[in-house]
Amino acid sequence: MEPLEVPPDGRAEVHIVAASPEVARRVAEVLRRCFAATEQRSYPASAEGGTRLELTVDTSRAAEPARSWLESSGS
Repeated sequence: MEPLEVPPDGRAEVHIVAASPEVARRVAEVLRRCFAATEQRSYPASAEGGTRLELTVDTSRAAEPARSWLESSGS
């Protein structure tokens, strides 16, 4: 397994694995409503099927309701 590259402060790499591309896209859409995000990248999840979707979210540019949650959960 390759070592993970840590994203810059305020950003998070998100990896979604789902049975179908449509389900993965729906989850990514919810994240985009809460955070600024890069364009998603989609790959086959495994030889058995499924979809792996990756995107980067910027938590410093959060929209509601994520902004309220981040502010209240901060240390």
